[in-house]
Amino acid sequence: MTTPALPPLDGIRVVDLSRVLAGPFCTALLADAGADVVKIESKAGEDSRHLGPFRDGESIYFNVLNRGKRSIALDLKDPEDRESLLQLIADADVVVENFRPGVTTRLGIDYEAARARNPRIVYASISGFGQKGPMAGAAAYDLVVQALSGVMSITGTEESGPTRLGESFGDTITGVFAAWGISTALLAARTTGEGQHLDVAMFDSMLAMLPTAHSQLQASGVTPKRVGNRHPVSTPFDTYRADDGLFVLAIASEKGFQTLARTMGREELITDPRFMEDALRTENEPALRKEIEAWAAGRTVAQVLELLDAAGLAGSEVWNVEQALGSEQARYRGVVESFEHPAAGTVSYVRQPVVFGESTRPAVRRSPLLDEHHDEILGEARAR
Repeated sequence: MTTPALPPLDGIRVVDLSRVLAGPFCTALLADAGADVVKIESKAGEDSRHLGPFRDGESIYFNVLNRGKRSIALDLKDPEDRESLLQLIADADVVVENFRPGVTTRLGIDYEAARARNPRIVYASISGFGQKGPMAGAAAYDLVVQALSGVMSITGTEESGPTRLGESFGDTITGVFAAWGISTALLAARTTGEGQHLDVAMFDSMLAMLPTAHSQLQASGVTPKRVGNRHPVSTPFDTYRADDGLFVLAIASEKGFQTLARTMGREELITDPRFMEDALRTENEPALRKEIEAWAAGRTVAQVLELLDAAGLAGSEVWNVEQALGSEQARYRGVVESFEHPAAGTVSYVRQPVVFGESTRPAVRRSPLLDEHHDEILGEARAR
């Protein structure tokens, strides 16, 4: 019988100086993959301990984002505490911070200070606009980055105006890119023995998530516009109305459209000059929508989806967050886990979603109380 492999980041020590969302999301992903994440907090606690939503006085937001970590509170302006931090870095593999550019230099804990203690350190700096550049010092929140990246300009409808995505994706996708960059740099460090400084910007990360819009702009020279739930290029690819609600239909091929027309009992649509290719269907989208919704009228969403599924076409209900998290699919995949917290009670979270072959999944570890592991962490540092 083959012995299961250890978690991919087993043995990796991460010193986490980050706060609120992008950085803690990154380090939570690393903890999910087996890394030992040491969270450095101020004496008052990391900012998100004081952000809602709350339950029994505990921030659920903080506890979800800081699962699997250990906490130590240090005053980084105090020379003794700063030296304790540098001792931790000396034996770590990774540092993650998301202070404004220049703050770590003023505190004496920047990449150069870390590298002087540990040449193989991978030091990730997360910021709104990068460590250098015309906007490097600008304040950045998710809303600001969504607005400046262009993603809001293509989200919503003409009537709604620019619309923020329904989650803080500017932060979370930056956390994903930071975790990817850290893992890549750790591989390089294993080969060369040298670490490096990673400059991860929210603005850059959001731009990297716009391949369709960027392609449209290059191909036509026309700035992409808001099209609601529609796909900007392919049709039919949208939400449509049945008798008891909305359903999603996603077709991006000629074969798929032909199958849809036959499923609808409207084979003549295949040779209709308005719909004979994808670009024409997109140009005549209102007319095609009328045909699809006329077919769906008199049918429930479930009945429509049964017909689409039988034809091998992609369609679905529109689930809310509760339905998605509680779905049989989510349960089967095991993506939602939970832990018991001494103050907040049962806290559920969505673990990092990649299945690493036969590697064992790290045991679930709850989020830490403030400074809970102070003596334990410093004792480990002194023992080395």
